[in-house]
Amino acid sequence: MIESADPILIARRLAELRVEHRDLDAAIARFPVLRDPDDLALKRLKKRKLLLKDCIARLESALIPDEPA
Repeated sequence: MIESADPILIARRLAELRVEHRDLDAAIARFPVLRDPDDLALKRLKKRKLLLKDCIARLESALIPDEPA
């Protein structure tokens, strides 16, 4: 994960994660049409997709500037 608060680096990482998330979504959608689907592999894809979703949410919140109280 990106430690610095550089918005450009965060945005770049966010774009990478979104692409990977979209690719996993497509792979999961294709899974039921496989002749002999591997349930464990499908579960791993879904778990990775959820992890990416959480990472994306954290990075998106890091891009939102803090408002003074």
